[in-house]
Amino acid sequence: MSSSGDGWALRLGRYQDVLCDVEAFDACILDAPYSERTHGGHDGATRGDGRHDPAYGDRMTTRAINFPFWTDDDVGDCVEFIAPRCRGWIVSLTDHILWSSWSKWLDAAGFYVFPPLPLVEIGSRVRLTGDGPSSWTTFLCCARPRNREFARWGTLRGAYIYTGRGDRQLVGGKRTDSMRALVRDYTKPGSLVCDPTAGAATTARACQLEGRRFIGAEVDPYTHAAACRRLAEPYTAPLFDDDAQVQQTTIPGCDDDA
Repeated sequence: MSSSGDGWALRLGRYQDVLCDVEAFDACILDAPYSERTHGGHDGATRGDGRHDPAYGDRMTTRAINFPFWTDDDVGDCVEFIAPRCRGWIVSLTDHILWSSWSKWLDAAGFYVFPPLPLVEIGSRVRLTGDGPSSWTTFLCCARPRNREFARWGTLRGAYIYTGRGDRQLVGGKRTDSMRALVRDYTKPGSLVCDPTAGAATTARACQLEGRRFIGAEVDPYTHAAACRRLAEPYTAPLFDDDAQVQQTTIPGCDDDA
């Protein structure tokens, strides 16, 4: 099953099955499941805002994550699928445990991997046990092709810092403003962006708002239905680009294998 609209398509099923006919895309920006440790920290904790979405039933009344955690093997399988199809940047949001897996597999696939990049949401999560620091940071694993074109992409920001939880659609999901920033930084207008684990389609919504095309997959039918409703809602694209990257036209010593 596939739903689509102007510039976007979201398919229902495992990405390995429903995206296998997609030969190429310009970038992959994804927020795949995190490690067992991170998922365990969410499960069983009640939400404080009491929000409820009928599309999700009672699952939305708790903070439990309703999809399985990933392991190193899952990351390897995903990279094996997306790397040959991706013409540009691969940007994966992950936790501190699986970041090394993303780095390892992307490097093995021939991509140039940058050090961990923090996405900080100040005050977003509180450590209820009171035994140490709260976790406000998600880690980005950013990797580009090893060629001159992407070595001259431009100088990008070294962190993404926000206050609060923003407009998250799902537990474990990401806020629209942070995903819009990633889309602006790591793609160009008109690019085709892929998210094989689309969830509530925040990456897709960011692409709509930033003038990019989108294709993705979501395995859960309830989440898929809610995401498609979200993407069908009207939106207003920004009139001005007020968050452009710093352009870097030359890199001393850069060669084609950079």
